[in-house]
Amino acid sequence: MSELSTVHDVTFDLLRSLGLTTVFGNPGSTEQPFLRDFPSDFTYVLALQEASVVAMADAFAQTTGRPALVNVHSSAGLGNSLGSLVSAYHSHTPLIVTAGQQHREMLIGEPFLASREATTLPKPWVKWSYEPARAEDVPQAFMRAYAMALQPPAGPVFLSIPMDDWNRPLEGPAVVRQVSSAVAPDAERLRTFADRLTASRRPAVVFGPEVDQAGGWHAAIALAEKLRASVYGAPLGNRVSFPENHPLYQGPLGMSLKGVGNRLAGHDLVLVAGAEVFRYYPYVPGPVLPAGTELLQITADPSTAAVARAGDSLLSDTRLAIELLVDMVGGGSDRPLPEPLSRPQVPAASSGDRLFPDEAFATLSTIRPDDAVIVNESTSTIAQQYAWLPTTEPMSFFATASGGIGWAAPAAVGVALGDRDRGVTRPVIGIIGDGSFQYSVQGIWTAAQHDLPIVYVVLRNGEYSVLKSFAELEKTPGVPGLDLPDLDIAAVARGFGCKAVDVATAETLEKEFTAALESGSPTVIVVSTHPQKAVL
Repeated sequence: MSELSTVHDVTFDLLRSLGLTTVFGNPGSTEQPFLRDFPSDFTYVLALQEASVVAMADAFAQTTGRPALVNVHSSAGLGNSLGSLVSAYHSHTPLIVTAGQQHREMLIGEPFLASREATTLPKPWVKWSYEPARAEDVPQAFMRAYAMALQPPAGPVFLSIPMDDWNRPLEGPAVVRQVSSAVAPDAERLRTFADRLTASRRPAVVFGPEVDQAGGWHAAIALAEKLRASVYGAPLGNRVSFPENHPLYQGPLGMSLKGVGNRLAGHDLVLVAGAEVFRYYPYVPGPVLPAGTELLQITADPSTAAVARAGDSLLSDTRLAIELLVDMVGGGSDRPLPEPLSRPQVPAASSGDRLFPDEAFATLSTIRPDDAVIVNESTSTIAQQYAWLPTTEPMSFFATASGGIGWAAPAAVGVALGDRDRGVTRPVIGIIGDGSFQYSVQGIWTAAQHDLPIVYVVLRNGEYSVLKSFAELEKTPGVPGLDLPDLDIAAVARGFGCKAVDVATAETLEKEFTAALESGSPTVIVVSTHPQKAVL
Protein backbone atom coordinates (compact mmCIF):
# COMPACT_ATOMS: atom_id res chain seq x y z
CA MET A 1 0.00 0.00 0.00
CA SER A 2 1.43 3.35 -1.03
CA GLU A 3 2.17 5.95 1.60
CA LEU A 4 -0.31 8.82 1.90
CA SER A 5 0.74 12.25 0.78
CA THR A 6 0.62 15.22 3.12
CA VAL A 7 -1.19 18.55 2.94
CA HIS A 8 2.21 20.04 2.06
CA ASP A 9 2.70 17.66 -0.89
CA VAL A 10 -0.80 18.08 -2.28
CA THR A 11 -0.71 21.87 -1.93
CA PHE A 12 2.64 22.26 -3.69
CA ASP A 13 1.42 20.04 -6.53
CA LEU A 14 -1.62 22.30 -6.82
CA LEU A 15 0.51 25.45 -6.81
CA ARG A 16 2.69 23.90 -9.52
CA SER A 17 -0.40 23.17 -11.63
CA LEU A 18 -1.59 26.78 -11.25
CA GLY A 19 1.80 28.23 -12.23
CA LEU A 20 2.34 29.67 -8.75
CA THR A 21 5.98 28.65 -8.50
CA THR A 22 7.45 32.02 -7.45
CA VAL A 23 6.99 32.81 -3.77
CA PHE A 24 7.67 36.32 -2.47
CA GLY A 25 8.36 36.25 1.22
CA ASN A 26 10.14 36.95 4.44
CA PRO A 27 10.17 33.74 6.48
CA GLY A 28 8.95 33.58 10.04
CA SER A 29 8.83 30.64 12.43
CA THR A 30 5.16 29.89 11.79
CA GLU A 31 5.87 29.83 8.04
CA GLN A 32 8.72 27.32 8.12
CA PRO A 33 6.49 24.22 7.90
CA PHE A 34 5.15 25.60 4.60
CA LEU A 35 8.65 26.35 3.30
CA ARG A 36 10.36 23.11 4.41
CA ASP A 37 12.10 21.08 1.69
CA PHE A 38 11.45 23.93 -0.72
CA PRO A 39 11.13 22.39 -4.21
CA SER A 40 13.91 23.01 -6.71
CA ASP A 41 11.43 24.03 -9.42
CA PHE A 42 10.07 26.84 -7.22
CA THR A 43 11.72 30.25 -6.75
CA TYR A 44 11.83 32.03 -3.42
CA VAL A 45 12.26 35.82 -3.63
CA LEU A 46 13.43 37.15 -0.28
CA ALA A 47 12.74 40.73 0.72
CA LEU A 48 13.91 42.17 4.01
CA GLN A 49 10.59 43.59 5.18
CA GLU A 50 7.01 42.53 4.52
CA ALA A 51 5.83 45.78 2.91
CA SER A 52 8.56 45.27 0.32
CA VAL A 53 7.51 41.64 -0.12
CA VAL A 54 3.97 42.62 -1.10
CA ALA A 55 5.06 45.52 -3.32
CA MET A 56 7.42 43.25 -5.24
CA ALA A 57 4.70 40.62 -5.70
CA ASP A 58 2.20 43.32 -6.72
CA ALA A 59 4.44 44.64 -9.51
CA PHE A 60 5.44 41.10 -10.54
CA ALA A 61 1.77 40.13 -10.95
CA GLN A 62 0.98 43.32 -12.87
CA THR A 63 3.92 42.70 -15.20
CA THR A 64 3.30 39.01 -15.85
CA GLY A 65 -0.49 39.25 -15.89
CA ARG A 66 -0.72 36.27 -13.53
CA PRO A 67 -1.53 35.92 -9.82
CA ALA A 68 1.46 36.00 -7.47
CA LEU A 69 1.98 34.11 -4.22
CA VAL A 70 3.09 35.91 -1.05
CA ASN A 71 4.16 34.38 2.27
CA VAL A 72 4.60 36.64 5.31
CA HIS A 73 4.83 36.12 9.05
CA SER A 74 1.74 35.85 11.21
CA SER A 75 0.19 38.91 12.83
CA ALA A 76 3.03 41.46 13.05
CA GLY A 77 4.48 40.47 9.68
CA LEU A 78 1.09 40.76 8.03
CA GLY A 79 0.66 44.09 9.77
CA ASN A 80 3.93 45.31 8.26
CA SER A 81 2.62 44.42 4.80
CA LEU A 82 -0.68 46.29 4.99
CA GLY A 83 0.54 49.56 3.45
CA SER A 84 1.50 47.75 0.26
CA LEU A 85 -1.62 45.59 0.44
CA VAL A 86 -3.75 48.75 0.18
CA SER A 87 -2.03 49.62 -3.09
CA ALA A 88 -2.51 46.08 -4.47
CA TYR A 89 -6.20 46.28 -3.61
CA HIS A 90 -6.67 49.58 -5.44
CA SER A 91 -4.62 48.28 -8.38
CA HIS A 92 -6.84 45.18 -8.70
CA THR A 93 -3.73 43.00 -8.49
CA PRO A 94 -4.37 39.26 -8.07
CA LEU A 95 -2.29 38.27 -5.04
CA ILE A 96 -2.60 35.26 -2.77
CA VAL A 97 -1.20 36.42 0.56
CA THR A 98 -0.53 33.69 3.10
CA ALA A 99 0.62 33.80 6.70
CA GLY A 100 1.30 31.09 9.23
CA GLN A 101 -0.76 30.57 12.34
CA GLN A 102 0.17 28.86 15.61
CA HIS A 103 -0.57 25.14 16.24
CA ARG A 104 -4.29 24.45 16.41
CA GLU A 105 -3.86 22.67 19.74
CA MET A 106 -2.41 25.86 21.27
CA LEU A 107 -4.74 28.49 19.84
CA ILE A 108 -7.25 28.28 22.70
CA GLY A 109 -4.63 29.82 24.98
CA GLU A 110 -3.53 32.56 22.56
CA PRO A 111 0.14 31.54 22.55
CA PHE A 112 3.07 33.68 21.50
CA LEU A 113 3.03 34.40 17.72
CA ALA A 114 -0.63 33.44 17.42
CA SER A 115 -2.55 35.76 15.12
CA ARG A 116 -5.58 37.01 17.03
CA GLU A 117 -8.57 37.27 14.66
CA ALA A 118 -6.24 36.44 11.79
CA THR A 119 -8.88 36.77 9.07
CA THR A 120 -9.95 40.21 10.33
CA LEU A 121 -6.49 41.80 10.29
CA PRO A 122 -6.10 42.32 6.51
CA LYS A 123 -9.64 43.60 5.99
CA PRO A 124 -10.91 45.61 4.18
CA TRP A 125 -7.95 45.40 1.78
CA VAL A 126 -8.56 41.85 0.57
CA LYS A 127 -11.44 40.37 -1.41
CA TRP A 128 -11.56 37.24 0.75
CA SER A 129 -9.94 36.29 4.05
CA TYR A 130 -10.00 32.73 5.36
CA GLU A 131 -8.48 30.27 7.80
CA PRO A 132 -9.35 26.65 6.91
CA ALA A 133 -11.51 24.87 9.46
CA ARG A 134 -9.59 21.63 8.89
CA ALA A 135 -6.07 20.88 7.72
CA GLU A 136 -7.59 18.77 4.95
CA ASP A 137 -9.19 21.92 3.50
CA VAL A 138 -5.89 23.75 2.85
CA PRO A 139 -5.52 22.76 -0.85
CA GLN A 140 -9.16 23.61 -1.56
CA ALA A 141 -8.65 26.95 0.19
CA PHE A 142 -5.72 27.71 -2.15
CA MET A 143 -7.84 26.81 -5.18
CA ARG A 144 -10.63 29.08 -4.04
CA ALA A 145 -8.12 31.83 -3.24
CA TYR A 146 -6.73 31.57 -6.77
CA ALA A 147 -10.22 31.85 -8.26
CA MET A 148 -11.17 34.76 -6.02
CA ALA A 149 -7.96 36.67 -6.75
CA LEU A 150 -8.24 36.29 -10.52
CA GLN A 151 -11.96 36.77 -11.13
CA PRO A 152 -13.06 40.36 -11.81
CA PRO A 153 -12.59 42.62 -10.15
CA ALA A 154 -9.20 41.01 -9.50
CA GLY A 155 -7.50 41.69 -6.20
CA PRO A 156 -5.59 40.29 -3.23
CA VAL A 157 -6.93 37.52 -0.99
CA PHE A 158 -5.61 36.18 2.32
CA LEU A 159 -5.13 32.72 3.84
CA SER A 160 -4.11 32.04 7.45
CA ILE A 161 -2.77 28.49 7.82
CA PRO A 162 -1.93 26.82 11.16
CA MET A 163 1.62 25.53 11.10
CA ASP A 164 0.70 21.97 12.07
CA ASP A 165 -1.63 21.59 9.08
CA TRP A 166 1.18 20.99 6.60
CA ASN A 167 2.23 17.56 7.92
CA ARG A 168 -1.26 16.08 8.10
CA PRO A 169 -1.81 13.04 5.82
CA LEU A 170 -3.99 13.75 2.80
CA GLU A 171 -4.91 11.88 -0.34
CA GLY A 172 -4.29 13.79 -3.54
CA PRO A 173 -4.40 15.24 -6.00
CA ALA A 174 -6.26 18.46 -5.36
CA VAL A 175 -9.00 19.47 -7.77
CA VAL A 176 -7.72 22.05 -10.28
CA ARG A 177 -10.28 24.40 -11.79
CA GLN A 178 -10.07 27.02 -14.53
CA VAL A 179 -11.78 30.38 -13.98
CA SER A 180 -12.60 33.35 -16.17
CA SER A 181 -10.70 36.59 -15.74
CA ALA A 182 -12.91 38.79 -17.94
CA VAL A 183 -16.60 39.64 -18.18
CA ALA A 184 -18.21 40.78 -21.43
CA PRO A 185 -20.51 43.84 -21.49
CA ASP A 186 -24.27 43.82 -21.76
CA ALA A 187 -24.83 44.13 -25.53
CA GLU A 188 -27.89 46.38 -25.39
CA ARG A 189 -26.34 48.79 -22.90
CA LEU A 190 -23.11 48.91 -24.91
CA ARG A 191 -25.13 49.82 -28.02
CA THR A 192 -26.67 52.72 -26.09
CA PHE A 193 -23.18 53.91 -25.14
CA ALA A 194 -22.06 53.64 -28.78
CA ASP A 195 -25.05 55.67 -30.00
CA ARG A 196 -24.40 58.42 -27.47
CA LEU A 197 -20.73 58.60 -28.42
CA THR A 198 -21.62 58.75 -32.09
CA ALA A 199 -24.04 61.62 -31.47
CA SER A 200 -21.59 63.61 -29.35
CA ARG A 201 -20.41 66.93 -30.74
CA ARG A 202 -17.16 67.18 -28.75
CA PRO A 203 -16.40 63.95 -26.89
CA ALA A 204 -13.60 63.36 -24.41
CA VAL A 205 -12.19 60.02 -23.31
CA VAL A 206 -10.44 59.28 -20.02
CA PHE A 207 -8.49 56.02 -20.13
CA GLY A 208 -7.65 54.68 -16.68
CA PRO A 209 -5.36 51.96 -15.27
CA GLU A 210 -7.76 49.09 -16.00
CA VAL A 211 -7.26 49.58 -19.75
CA ASP A 212 -3.52 48.94 -19.68
CA GLN A 213 -3.99 46.13 -17.17
CA ALA A 214 -6.52 44.44 -19.46
CA GLY A 215 -4.30 44.76 -22.54
CA GLY A 216 -6.49 47.44 -24.10
CA TRP A 217 -3.78 49.95 -25.11
CA HIS A 218 -4.15 49.53 -28.88
CA ALA A 219 -7.94 49.34 -28.72
CA ALA A 220 -7.93 52.64 -26.81
CA ILE A 221 -5.93 54.27 -29.60
CA ALA A 222 -8.32 52.93 -32.24
CA LEU A 223 -11.41 54.22 -30.39
CA ALA A 224 -9.97 57.67 -29.74
CA GLU A 225 -8.88 58.06 -33.35
CA LYS A 226 -12.25 56.96 -34.72
CA LEU A 227 -14.05 59.42 -32.44
CA ARG A 228 -11.42 62.16 -32.97
CA ALA A 229 -11.84 62.68 -29.23
CA SER A 230 -9.66 64.52 -26.75
CA VAL A 231 -7.94 61.99 -24.51
CA TYR A 232 -7.04 62.63 -20.87
CA GLY A 233 -5.15 60.59 -18.32
CA ALA A 234 -7.04 59.54 -15.20
CA PRO A 235 -6.33 61.52 -12.01
CA LEU A 236 -3.57 59.98 -9.88
CA GLY A 237 -3.25 57.04 -12.25
CA ASN A 238 -1.05 54.11 -11.32
CA ARG A 239 -0.86 52.89 -14.94
CA VAL A 240 -0.83 54.76 -18.26
CA SER A 241 -3.23 53.43 -20.90
CA PHE A 242 -2.71 55.73 -23.90
CA PRO A 243 0.47 57.08 -25.56
CA GLU A 244 1.21 60.43 -23.99
CA ASN A 245 2.88 61.67 -27.19
CA HIS A 246 -0.21 61.02 -29.32
CA PRO A 247 -1.72 64.11 -31.04
CA LEU A 248 -5.09 63.47 -29.35
CA TYR A 249 -3.60 63.32 -25.86
CA GLN A 250 -4.39 66.38 -23.75
CA GLY A 251 -2.58 65.51 -20.53
CA PRO A 252 -3.81 64.23 -17.17
CA LEU A 253 -6.93 65.48 -15.46
CA GLY A 254 -6.47 67.45 -12.28
CA MET A 255 -6.66 65.95 -8.80
CA SER A 256 -9.45 68.13 -7.42
CA LEU A 257 -13.12 68.73 -8.18
CA LYS A 258 -12.25 72.12 -9.61
CA GLY A 259 -9.29 70.81 -11.57
CA VAL A 260 -11.25 68.01 -13.21
CA GLY A 261 -14.18 70.28 -13.96
CA ASN A 262 -11.96 72.89 -15.58
CA ARG A 263 -10.30 70.31 -17.82
CA LEU A 264 -13.59 68.82 -19.01
CA ALA A 265 -15.33 72.15 -19.67
CA GLY A 266 -16.62 72.35 -23.22
CA HIS A 267 -17.05 68.60 -23.74
CA ASP A 268 -20.66 67.49 -24.09
CA LEU A 269 -19.89 63.82 -23.37
CA VAL A 270 -17.06 62.14 -21.44
CA LEU A 271 -16.28 58.42 -21.57
CA VAL A 272 -14.32 57.20 -18.54
CA ALA A 273 -12.92 53.74 -19.25
CA GLY A 274 -11.16 51.78 -16.53
CA ALA A 275 -10.96 54.54 -13.93
CA GLU A 276 -12.81 56.03 -10.99
CA VAL A 277 -15.16 58.99 -11.43
CA PHE A 278 -13.01 60.57 -10.09
CA ARG A 279 -10.04 60.04 -7.77
CA TYR A 280 -9.61 63.33 -5.87
CA TYR A 281 -7.02 64.93 -3.65
CA PRO A 282 -6.89 67.62 -2.33
CA TYR A 283 -10.27 69.23 -1.74
CA VAL A 284 -10.74 72.23 -4.00
CA PRO A 285 -14.50 72.75 -4.41
CA GLY A 286 -16.19 72.56 -7.77
CA PRO A 287 -18.83 70.57 -9.66
CA VAL A 288 -18.27 66.88 -10.41
CA LEU A 289 -19.01 67.71 -14.04
CA PRO A 290 -19.29 71.04 -15.83
CA ALA A 291 -22.77 72.21 -16.82
CA GLY A 292 -23.86 70.58 -20.08
CA THR A 293 -21.47 67.64 -19.79
CA GLU A 294 -22.68 64.04 -19.55
CA LEU A 295 -20.62 61.02 -18.55
CA LEU A 296 -20.38 57.32 -19.40
CA GLN A 297 -18.25 54.90 -17.37
CA ILE A 298 -16.92 51.45 -18.23
CA THR A 299 -15.28 49.45 -15.45
CA ALA A 300 -14.82 45.85 -14.37
CA ASP A 301 -15.32 46.79 -10.71
CA PRO A 302 -18.93 47.06 -9.44
CA SER A 303 -17.84 49.13 -6.43
CA THR A 304 -16.05 51.63 -8.68
CA ALA A 305 -19.25 51.96 -10.69
CA ALA A 306 -21.41 52.27 -7.60
CA VAL A 307 -19.44 55.09 -5.95
CA ALA A 308 -19.29 57.27 -9.08
CA ARG A 309 -20.87 60.63 -8.28
CA ALA A 310 -22.06 61.23 -11.84
CA GLY A 311 -22.78 59.40 -15.09
CA ASP A 312 -24.09 56.06 -16.31
CA SER A 313 -22.00 52.93 -15.81
CA LEU A 314 -21.41 49.70 -17.69
CA LEU A 315 -19.73 46.66 -16.12
CA SER A 316 -17.26 44.96 -18.42
CA ASP A 317 -13.67 44.06 -19.04
CA THR A 318 -12.46 47.36 -20.43
CA ARG A 319 -10.51 45.92 -23.36
CA LEU A 320 -13.50 43.87 -24.56
CA ALA A 321 -15.86 46.84 -24.31
CA ILE A 322 -13.49 49.23 -26.08
CA GLU A 323 -12.81 46.75 -28.89
CA LEU A 324 -16.55 46.35 -29.45
CA LEU A 325 -17.12 50.10 -29.35
CA VAL A 326 -14.53 50.64 -32.10
CA ASP A 327 -16.79 48.74 -34.50
CA MET A 328 -20.04 50.16 -33.15
CA VAL A 329 -19.44 53.93 -33.03
CA GLY A 330 -19.83 56.15 -36.05
CA GLY A 331 -16.80 57.97 -37.40
CA GLY A 332 -16.08 61.49 -36.22
CA SER A 333 -14.70 62.94 -39.46
CA ASP A 334 -16.76 66.12 -39.04
CA ARG A 335 -15.41 66.80 -35.55
CA PRO A 336 -12.50 69.23 -35.19
CA LEU A 337 -9.31 67.66 -33.88
CA PRO A 338 -8.04 68.96 -30.53
CA GLU A 339 -4.90 71.04 -30.54
CA PRO A 340 -1.83 68.88 -29.74
CA LEU A 341 -0.04 69.57 -26.48
CA SER A 342 2.94 71.86 -26.73
CA ARG A 343 6.22 70.22 -25.84
CA PRO A 344 8.30 71.65 -23.00
CA GLN A 345 11.20 73.99 -23.64
CA VAL A 346 14.70 72.94 -22.68
CA PRO A 347 15.38 74.67 -19.35
CA ALA A 348 18.30 76.96 -18.74
CA ALA A 349 21.16 75.41 -16.82
CA SER A 350 21.25 76.05 -13.09
CA SER A 351 24.30 77.20 -11.25
CA GLY A 352 25.59 75.79 -7.99
CA ASP A 353 25.40 72.30 -6.59
CA ARG A 354 21.79 71.41 -7.42
CA LEU A 355 19.62 70.87 -10.49
CA PHE A 356 16.13 72.14 -11.03
CA PRO A 357 13.77 69.19 -11.55
CA ASP A 358 13.12 70.23 -15.15
CA GLU A 359 16.86 69.97 -15.84
CA ALA A 360 17.04 66.49 -14.39
CA PHE A 361 14.03 65.24 -16.34
CA ALA A 362 15.13 66.96 -19.55
CA THR A 363 18.47 65.21 -19.25
CA LEU A 364 16.84 61.84 -18.67
CA SER A 365 14.56 62.39 -21.67
CA THR A 366 17.56 62.48 -24.03
CA ILE A 367 19.06 59.21 -22.83
CA ARG A 368 16.08 57.10 -21.72
CA PRO A 369 15.87 53.98 -23.92
CA ASP A 370 12.65 53.70 -25.90
CA ASP A 371 11.81 50.37 -24.28
CA ALA A 372 12.46 51.45 -20.69
CA VAL A 373 9.76 51.08 -18.05
CA ILE A 374 9.34 53.77 -15.40
CA VAL A 375 8.31 53.14 -11.80
CA ASN A 376 7.50 56.51 -10.28
CA GLU A 377 7.19 57.76 -6.72
CA SER A 378 8.20 61.41 -6.83
CA THR A 379 4.91 63.15 -6.25
CA SER A 380 6.14 66.74 -6.22
CA THR A 381 7.71 66.35 -9.68
CA ILE A 382 4.95 64.37 -11.39
CA ALA A 383 4.28 67.32 -13.73
CA GLN A 384 7.87 67.15 -14.93
CA GLN A 385 7.49 63.38 -15.38
CA TYR A 386 4.49 63.90 -17.67
CA ALA A 387 6.19 66.68 -19.64
CA TRP A 388 9.63 65.17 -20.21
CA LEU A 389 9.17 61.40 -19.98
CA PRO A 390 5.85 60.60 -21.67
CA THR A 391 4.79 56.97 -21.64
CA THR A 392 4.60 55.76 -25.23
CA GLU A 393 4.27 51.97 -24.96
CA PRO A 394 1.92 49.66 -23.02
CA MET A 395 2.98 48.31 -19.63
CA SER A 396 5.69 50.95 -19.36
CA PHE A 397 4.58 53.02 -16.36
CA PHE A 398 3.77 51.87 -12.82
CA ALA A 399 3.02 53.81 -9.65
CA THR A 400 1.34 53.21 -6.32
CA ALA A 401 -2.45 53.19 -6.40
CA SER A 402 -2.93 53.94 -2.71
CA GLY A 403 -1.31 57.31 -2.10
CA GLY A 404 1.01 55.79 0.48
CA ILE A 405 4.73 55.90 -0.14
CA GLY A 406 7.42 53.23 -0.04
CA TRP A 407 5.98 51.19 -2.92
CA ALA A 408 8.24 52.07 -5.84
CA ALA A 409 11.68 50.88 -4.71
CA PRO A 410 10.56 47.26 -4.20
CA ALA A 411 8.03 47.48 -7.04
CA ALA A 412 10.86 48.17 -9.49
CA VAL A 413 12.28 44.81 -8.36
CA GLY A 414 8.93 43.14 -9.05
CA VAL A 415 8.74 44.64 -12.55
CA ALA A 416 12.29 43.51 -13.39
CA LEU A 417 11.64 40.01 -12.05
CA GLY A 418 8.36 39.87 -13.98
CA ASP A 419 10.16 40.84 -17.17
CA ARG A 420 12.77 38.15 -16.55
CA ASP A 421 10.02 35.59 -15.92
CA ARG A 422 8.31 36.35 -19.25
CA GLY A 423 11.55 36.57 -21.21
CA VAL A 424 11.59 40.33 -21.75
CA THR A 425 14.76 42.38 -21.49
CA ARG A 426 14.34 46.11 -20.84
CA PRO A 427 15.75 48.58 -18.33
CA VAL A 428 13.65 49.58 -15.34
CA ILE A 429 13.96 53.19 -14.15
CA GLY A 430 12.78 53.98 -10.64
CA ILE A 431 12.24 57.73 -10.24
CA ILE A 432 11.76 58.23 -6.52
CA GLY A 433 11.88 61.11 -4.06
CA ASP A 434 14.37 60.99 -1.22
CA GLY A 435 11.61 60.78 1.37
CA SER A 436 9.82 57.93 -0.42
CA PHE A 437 13.06 56.02 -0.88
CA GLN A 438 13.56 55.74 2.90
CA TYR A 439 10.29 53.90 3.45
CA SER A 440 11.47 50.74 1.73
CA VAL A 441 15.15 51.26 0.97
CA GLN A 442 15.82 47.67 2.00
CA GLY A 443 14.07 46.60 -1.21
CA ILE A 444 17.18 47.43 -3.22
CA TRP A 445 19.02 44.55 -1.49
CA THR A 446 16.80 42.13 -3.41
CA ALA A 447 17.62 44.00 -6.64
CA ALA A 448 21.31 43.50 -5.92
CA GLN A 449 20.90 39.83 -5.02
CA HIS A 450 19.16 39.11 -8.33
CA ASP A 451 21.41 41.45 -10.36
CA LEU A 452 18.45 43.23 -11.93
CA PRO A 453 18.69 45.94 -14.63
CA ILE A 454 17.30 48.76 -12.49
CA VAL A 455 18.47 52.36 -12.39
CA TYR A 456 17.13 54.16 -9.33
CA VAL A 457 17.11 57.94 -9.79
CA VAL A 458 16.58 59.42 -6.34
CA LEU A 459 15.70 63.12 -6.41
CA ARG A 460 17.34 64.52 -3.30
CA ASN A 461 15.65 67.82 -2.39
CA GLY A 462 16.05 67.39 1.37
CA GLU A 463 12.37 67.63 2.28
CA TYR A 464 8.88 66.23 1.93
CA SER A 465 8.23 68.74 -0.82
CA VAL A 466 4.72 67.66 -1.74
CA LEU A 467 3.62 67.99 1.89
CA LYS A 468 4.87 71.57 1.95
CA SER A 469 2.73 72.22 -1.12
CA PHE A 470 -0.28 70.65 0.58
CA ALA A 471 0.38 72.70 3.72
CA GLU A 472 0.31 75.88 1.67
CA LEU A 473 -2.87 74.86 -0.16
CA GLU A 474 -4.65 73.79 3.01
CA LYS A 475 -3.43 76.80 4.99
CA THR A 476 -1.71 74.76 7.68
CA PRO A 477 1.54 76.60 8.48
CA GLY A 478 4.08 75.38 11.00
CA VAL A 479 3.76 71.65 10.31
CA PRO A 480 6.84 69.90 11.80
CA GLY A 481 8.89 67.09 10.34
CA LEU A 482 8.92 68.18 6.69
CA ASP A 483 12.70 68.53 6.29
CA LEU A 484 15.12 65.65 5.68
CA PRO A 485 18.68 66.82 6.34
CA ASP A 486 21.81 64.68 6.46
CA LEU A 487 20.61 61.64 4.49
CA ASP A 488 23.56 59.86 2.85
CA ILE A 489 21.48 57.81 0.44
CA ALA A 490 24.41 56.67 -1.68
CA ALA A 491 26.20 55.25 1.33
CA VAL A 492 23.10 53.34 2.40
CA ALA A 493 22.65 51.99 -1.13
CA ARG A 494 26.21 50.75 -1.23
CA GLY A 495 25.61 49.04 2.09
CA PHE A 496 22.82 47.03 0.46
CA GLY A 497 25.10 45.95 -2.39
CA CYS A 498 24.21 48.44 -5.12
CA LYS A 499 26.53 50.73 -7.00
CA ALA A 500 25.66 54.29 -5.97
CA VAL A 501 26.78 57.79 -6.97
CA ASP A 502 25.90 61.38 -6.08
CA VAL A 503 25.42 63.82 -8.97
CA ALA A 504 24.74 67.56 -9.06
CA THR A 505 25.09 68.51 -12.75
CA ALA A 506 23.29 67.53 -15.93
CA GLU A 507 26.55 66.32 -17.47
CA THR A 508 27.32 64.02 -14.56
CA LEU A 509 23.75 62.70 -14.51
CA GLU A 510 23.95 61.85 -18.21
CA LYS A 511 27.30 60.11 -17.75
CA GLU A 512 26.29 58.05 -14.72
CA PHE A 513 22.87 57.16 -16.08
CA THR A 514 24.39 55.91 -19.33
CA ALA A 515 26.96 53.87 -17.41
CA ALA A 516 24.21 52.37 -15.23
CA LEU A 517 22.22 51.31 -18.30
CA GLU A 518 25.28 49.70 -19.84
CA SER A 519 26.10 47.79 -16.66
CA GLY A 520 22.69 46.09 -16.52
CA SER A 521 23.04 45.92 -12.73
CA PRO A 522 21.17 47.87 -10.04
CA THR A 523 22.53 51.39 -9.58
CA VAL A 524 21.33 54.20 -7.33
CA ILE A 525 21.93 57.71 -8.71
CA VAL A 526 21.24 60.40 -6.13
CA VAL A 527 20.48 63.71 -7.86
CA SER A 528 20.65 66.87 -5.77
CA THR A 529 17.67 69.02 -6.79
CA HIS A 530 15.97 72.22 -5.78
CA PRO A 531 12.62 71.67 -4.03
CA GLN A 532 9.73 71.77 -6.47
CA LYS A 533 6.29 73.10 -5.62
CA ALA A 534 3.83 70.41 -6.64
CA VAL A 535 1.22 71.13 -9.31
CA LEU A 536 -2.05 70.50 -7.52
